[in-house]
Amino acid sequence: MCLQDAGNGVRGTDGVNGYPSGLHVGASWNKDLAYLQAQAKGAEFKRKGVNVALGPVAGPLGRIARGGRNWEGFSNDPYLAGSLTYVTIQGLQESVIACVKHLIGNEQETNRNPPSLIVGALNVSNSANIGDKTLHELYLWPFQEAVRAGVGAVMCSYNQINGSHACQNSKSLNGELKGELGFQGFVVTDWGAQHSGLASAEAGLDMVMPSSTYWQDGNLTLMVSNGSLAQSRLDDMATRILASWYRYAQNDNPGAGMPIDLLAPHQFVNARDPASKDLILQAGVEGHVLVKNVNGALPLKKPYFLSLYGYDAVAYTQNTPVSTAGFSKWPFGLENTQVIPGTGDFNDTYLYDLFLSSEPADSPVPGVALNGTMISGGGSGATTPAYVDAPYDAILRRARQDGTFLSWDFYNQDPAVNGATEACLVFVNEQSSEGWDRPYLADPYSDTLIENVAGQCNNTIVVIHNAGVRLVDRWIDHPNITAVIYAHLPGQDSGQALVEVLYGDQSPSGRLPYTVAKNETDYGSLLNPVVPDNTSQLHTQTNFTEGVYIDYKHFLAQNITPRFEFGYGLTYTTFNYSSIQAHVVNSTSSYAAPSNSSAAPEGGDPALWQTVAEVSCTITNTGAVEASEVAQLYVHIPGGPERVLRGFTKKCLKPGESANVVFELTRKDLSEWDVVAQSWALQKGAYSIFVGKSVLDIQLTATLSF
Repeated sequence: MCLQDAGNGVRGTDGVNGYPSGLHVGASWNKDLAYLQAQAKGAEFKRKGVNVALGPVAGPLGRIARGGRNWEGFSNDPYLAGSLTYVTIQGLQESVIACVKHLIGNEQETNRNPPSLIVGALNVSNSANIGDKTLHELYLWPFQEAVRAGVGAVMCSYNQINGSHACQNSKSLNGELKGELGFQGFVVTDWGAQHSGLASAEAGLDMVMPSSTYWQDGNLTLMVSNGSLAQSRLDDMATRILASWYRYAQNDNPGAGMPIDLLAPHQFVNARDPASKDLILQAGVEGHVLVKNVNGALPLKKPYFLSLYGYDAVAYTQNTPVSTAGFSKWPFGLENTQVIPGTGDFNDTYLYDLFLSSEPADSPVPGVALNGTMISGGGSGATTPAYVDAPYDAILRRARQDGTFLSWDFYNQDPAVNGATEACLVFVNEQSSEGWDRPYLADPYSDTLIENVAGQCNNTIVVIHNAGVRLVDRWIDHPNITAVIYAHLPGQDSGQALVEVLYGDQSPSGRLPYTVAKNETDYGSLLNPVVPDNTSQLHTQTNFTEGVYIDYKHFLAQNITPRFEFGYGLTYTTFNYSSIQAHVVNSTSSYAAPSNSSAAPEGGDPALWQTVAEVSCTITNTGAVEASEVAQLYVHIPGGPERVLRGFTKKCLKPGESANVVFELTRKDLSEWDVVAQSWALQKGAYSIFVGKSVLDIQLTATLSF
């Protein structure tokens, strides 16, 4: 069998496409597009001879704002993340086995592993200490959607869970995953995440990657022959692996298109389907989120003179492997990250040390990619593009078409601005990668660049390619800054996708899948990772004492006004909401779903997925431009957070056009986890319903009673 990264496309090889990253898909709020994109990616994996695609990412969910791998997942809301995980797995598994990762609690990169390159290091992996109710209502939610979709493989994570390494945690693997959720596939380690032999086998681990010092050389056979491990457990491992292979990924020539050395002569296997070209572009378009637009600064209308600034406007200078051995930046999507500002060069040796958790927690790390545009984050989730269409490339094509005069400076932090220019576009990014957590949520170099341009240009438009939350309060209220776009991580068609939005070929339709604060301190304990104590033998403990109150639930509970709330995004038109109706469709005398057994079907008790209520409303495009609206439904469950997302739909409407939107609510959507009964329970009482444009921009309200 051939297992290969990643959730955003086939990584580290030739003949493949670079798709938009998970966060970009999350910002699109488009389930249909997520499915089609996954379908196309899965076909590419299969053409390259891959059996198991290592994705999508459902963990980290995004507990901490500075989490290094948050960009690989769809959102830090479990409902949005779960909905997109479900359809992504369906699309991938038309061709290959999907491997959802990382189970569970992998919410920080700092101390994710023992510092394996430091002799005598005392610390081991960080322990994510998560309560049962929090686990079910937040972190396990998207994994349950993955199992319900029939996922063939699950990857266990590096960290510990409540004091036990994730890949030998029987409660999460045997109890919750294979028991409660009815998972039928196999559990595979993250690379190097096995820390025991017999314990991991008994806890439910089925496959070890890339090799096992504990099971190899006949050790696993010996465990069975001497009675330490039951023969049935070994049979179960093999059965689960083969069952997934037969179900999804039979391939008699695995790895045929994945040469181990790209610099050696090899047959070029072109996995790209020309039919996916428009899909990749559209997926890139829909993840752009317009958050500021003063006096119609956008869309641009055949400008006579544009000035372009910022290191992120151009493609990085290298898209080819340079080494046959060891870690290098190219296969990990870091060719645009050659320096650490204020420190010096960012080399491959240092990258290797960071990946293996062998640098001090306060070591300097990249928070910005100063050497070219960012289409993906860094690490094992990175994309390998067939080409990079950078913003400058696409604007150049449009300028030629429109007869626009262009001026540019992609080098200086304090560029000179021609006083005759009609508008100034500033391109910056915010880097994030596997191996380290982000040093900040707004890099000072880029903020200074933006301020320097805005001080000279009264129509400054800022475009940020951001791998996660990016704060903007240092300059967002500058009177000369007229428009701001969170461009996220659009994949290889980045430039053209942006131009579609900038020039109004398509109205922006993305919405934020996270909350942008005004200040870092607004995130409280959810800002920074827990730092290891390397002076003692105590294991690093991260206590999830906030429960389910992360991101917008935290902001609502603490009465903190964000800069841009969860679900926020502007278009080039206006929408009206009306005629809300809410009613129960499946009333029952039994309010608790039966407890799941060891023989539960995939996804758990079928009663959880019964529709018990419906909410409907009408949306009308009241403006002059065709655009898509993302209608969002939030619920207050008695005793729970003020609002939780429980429905969304995306509708494209022409001017004056109306659409009826129906949200179906399942028993699980309206239930809480009962830690005593160990099951989901639908409470008696009133449930407040909120429908609107974001978590704060509520247009309609209603009540459901059970």
